[in-house]
Amino acid sequence: MLRALAVAILFSLAMPAHAADGYRVVHVYPHDASAFTQGLVFVNGHLYESTGLTGRSSLRMDELESGKVLQRYAVPDKYFAEGLTNWGSTLIQLTWQTHTAFVYDRFSFRVMKSFSYDGEGWGLTQDGHRLILSDGSATLRFLDPESFKVEGRITVRDHGVAVKELNELEYVRGEIYANVWHSNRIARISPATGEVLGWIDLTGIIPASELSSDEAVLNGIAYDAKTDRLFVTGKLWPKIFEIQVVRGGK
Repeated sequence: MLRALAVAILFSLAMPAHAADGYRVVHVYPHDASAFTQGLVFVNGHLYESTGLTGRSSLRMDELESGKVLQRYAVPDKYFAEGLTNWGSTLIQLTWQTHTAFVYDRFSFRVMKSFSYDGEGWGLTQDGHRLILSDGSATLRFLDPESFKVEGRITVRDHGVAVKELNELEYVRGEIYANVWHSNRIARISPATGEVLGWIDLTGIIPASELSSDEAVLNGIAYDAKTDRLFVTGKLWPKIFEIQVVRGGK
């Protein structure tokens, strides 16, 4: 845990002062503690998850209330699965360093096609018009959801300072939410300018005693737009939390 603590301290020192919002836990759900969560999305009452690690990557449909895996596709061993989003009746899943994304039928998990992109794949979401991709840098790319060509880019900055290691993404009420790797904060980002609009500080949401390794870090955001519910989890976390953001702190 020392590495994670050191990263958190350096992160807090490097970032400009920006009032952080707190959270209130609404509900706690069970989650597979062996799932190396890389992407999370809630669609039409179902929770879909992309899990990583070479040889262990998967696409899953989880039952929120029980944590049971209802449907699972084993990603070929050569790929380390990353971010996940939905588009129409499909799911789109990135991979880390193999420059390949897979497009699945959302109901059968059948691989319909794949496409290539430059650089690494970390997080993925969509705003109803474009896909939004993170690659571990401070840059987010916007892709056409049909051709997968890059249509634009933004650099994410907080008071002029670039925010790097943007990871799992979710589009929430006109903003891009982004985990920052090895931190307990979620950045709220303007999709028009890249400016950080605020932070959500999730420090303390799960006891350290429930985490199995230094890599069991916050990395999963899903938004249920129909009922305005926000879910968060992490890699190797035994729980998923439904939260309400508390403006200005806890």
